[in-house]
Amino acid sequence: MSERVLAQGFSALGRIPGVAFVLVALFAIFASMSPGFSTAPNLSNILVQSAILLLLALPMTFIIMTEGLDLSIGAVLTLASVVLASVAVSTGSLPLAFVAALAIGLAFGLLNGWIIAWLDIPPFVATLGTLGIAQGLCLVLTDGQSIVGMPPALHYIYSGYLLGIPFPLVIAAVAYVAMHGILYHTRLGTYVPALGGNREALRHAGVNDRLVLAVIYGIGGLMAGVAGLLLTSRMSAAHPTAAIGMEFDAIAAVAVGGTQFERGEGWLFGTLLGVITIGVLRNGLNLLEMPSSVQVVCVGLLVIVALFLDGMRKVQE
Repeated sequence: MSERVLAQGFSALGRIPGVAFVLVALFAIFASMSPGFSTAPNLSNILVQSAILLLLALPMTFIIMTEGLDLSIGAVLTLASVVLASVAVSTGSLPLAFVAALAIGLAFGLLNGWIIAWLDIPPFVATLGTLGIAQGLCLVLTDGQSIVGMPPALHYIYSGYLLGIPFPLVIAAVAYVAMHGILYHTRLGTYVPALGGNREALRHAGVNDRLVLAVIYGIGGLMAGVAGLLLTSRMSAAHPTAAIGMEFDAIAAVAVGGTQFERGEGWLFGTLLGVITIGVLRNGLNLLEMPSSVQVVCVGLLVIVALFLDGMRKVQE
């Protein structure tokens, strides 16, 4: 009897993703090394700072499940922030500025989808090209300088509260619920793993797989536009290189969370855990005053460790 219980315990343990073990281990390490890490204000700060990354990682999960990749999402986020700031400063209208940011994000997302789906250009190459376009437009629009003088209301979007909850967390929660609903409770969601697992079967079923792929990349661009609002509010300004490189963290969060780069296998809650894990890692390293270069190395190591643990779990199964 005891042996069976023990076996069931090991079986249940084997179903826990590697990112969960890594998250617990990182929390224990940083809590022991930095007294301020485990305080309630700092833990809240980790979640708030992770909101922008989550907005990028959620659609990146969809994209990777289709066996795709979006290297441009960090640059598109930066461009959305620059456009939002430019419109806000010139018109004084925050709603109009937000619509402009959403429009530029959606346009780049659909452009990526069109290039990949209809021109049959590999996602890596296509999004590398649009990364360069978005980054170049940022520099042209700003002349390499920060845009300042934001409307006062913009600052409260990142620092404000709704029913006692930081507003960035409210936006992140709404985004997660929406993306969860799309992936698991809509027809579009059933097409996402099929695009990565068996695209031919999808075509034989009469589904326009090219259009579906374009919509998925469009969602990614739209979410980058939403993230542009939070990024600009956090800095109370826009800078032409503010989010360049965030695509690395987004891809890392998706990979750490257990989404496969082939066969259409993915897990949205795993992506959430991956985002929090990267947030914990970067926050802990900041408290230890580690330079940003070391943080990038540690994120890379995090991906390797989490994937190694998942690989070991699958071998045991």
